[in-house]
Amino acid sequence: MKELFLQHFEKEKPAGSAWLQGLRRKALDRFLELGTPTTRLEDWRYTSVEPLNKIPFELTEQNGKGGVFENDFAQRSDFCREDDIRLVFVGDLFVPSLSSLKNLPKGVVVGNLATILKENPALLEKFLGKTAAYQDRSFVALNTAFAKDGAVLYFPKGVVVKEPIYLCHYSWTKGKPTVSFPRNLIVLEESAQATVVEISMGGGDETYLTNMVTEIVCGPNAVIDHYKLQHEGGNAFHLASTDFYQERESRVSSFSISLGAELSRGEVRTVLDAEGASCSLNGFYMVTGRQHVDNQTTIDHAKPHGTSDELYKGILSGQSRGVFNGKIIVRPGAEKTNSRQKNQNLLLSEEALINTKPLLEIFNNDVKCNHGATIGRLDENQVYYLRTRGIAETDARNLLTYAFASDLVKQIKIPNLQSAMEKWIFRRLMAGKLEDTRI
Repeated sequence: MKELFLQHFEKEKPAGSAWLQGLRRKALDRFLELGTPTTRLEDWRYTSVEPLNKIPFELTEQNGKGGVFENDFAQRSDFCREDDIRLVFVGDLFVPSLSSLKNLPKGVVVGNLATILKENPALLEKFLGKTAAYQDRSFVALNTAFAKDGAVLYFPKGVVVKEPIYLCHYSWTKGKPTVSFPRNLIVLEESAQATVVEISMGGGDETYLTNMVTEIVCGPNAVIDHYKLQHEGGNAFHLASTDFYQERESRVSSFSISLGAELSRGEVRTVLDAEGASCSLNGFYMVTGRQHVDNQTTIDHAKPHGTSDELYKGILSGQSRGVFNGKIIVRPGAEKTNSRQKNQNLLLSEEALINTKPLLEIFNNDVKCNHGATIGRLDENQVYYLRTRGIAETDARNLLTYAFASDLVKQIKIPNLQSAMEKWIFRRLMAGKLEDTRI
């Protein structure tokens, strides 16, 4: 893979000002030094990306037209409404005809990376590449080297945007394996508030790789609700990193949802770098067949009086595999930290497997921290109880599985997104793709 992307880089010669070209070159050099991760690395112990090394990925084309994708996109975008504020990208191409920008408060910047590089490069130079460090992360380095486009959102001091803003990334190929590098930057100045929803989708059974990086900077007292929904095609590969940087009294709510892809891995990292910062990390994954899903989270309490709460839930069936590695770090000076972490998993077949490792690294005694993980199957007593009430066994099992997921899904604050998620889970259960095979 190193040789392949070196060739792509030399051929493409990604454009940009001097500082950006320097950043790209340094990131590529670091990727060439690191190479692709192997299972010898602890964070990649249960997730092999060896299949990626065997696929001759091509870079996505830049000369497509949005109209080609309108029908397919419309069929797959039921998680947002027609009148929602949104930026739509197909591969590495921004598609204005499918995007909708209106009723934004004065001073708010919502646009695509390629355009803002030309119109306001100073904004990007200040923030781009500063939160998502690439020095020890191969795929972040690769994204930094090749990212051509993505979403840029800037919310000035005190501005509150009540309506959610959707960032829709759609992967599309022409019969050849392709790779895209969406790069998103979200900046909230002091006391700004916003809700952002990232949706990654793909077409059919095509083979492609989405390597996505999102950087989110939260100023003092800023508030963001961030949702990331991965709903890729069955033969797709999805590698994503979402990095938050939090200042004084800022509040972050993150919700990661993984529903598709042959192999998906999502990293969520946040640094609470000032007093009183707080974060809530939630996640839900639902996989079947031979799907593989990997969730890696890091909450870094660097300063005192920080609060964090984390809950990830997974449903696995068939021969699917899951990984959860959640790390909470409490630095020596971060007194009065309050942190909770939990991972819960429901296995619906004998061959489904989850590897979970919640981890605390505490370098301070004046804290309240706890963590835990559970792995289990449906309670046969509950199934029996429902059957005695006249409910068929399959329906009883589906109902209990739905209940396991719904208490977390109900925490989604966007009504149409919550409704779409509940309907999707219910339809998938009713289709019989996640039935309990029982032991």
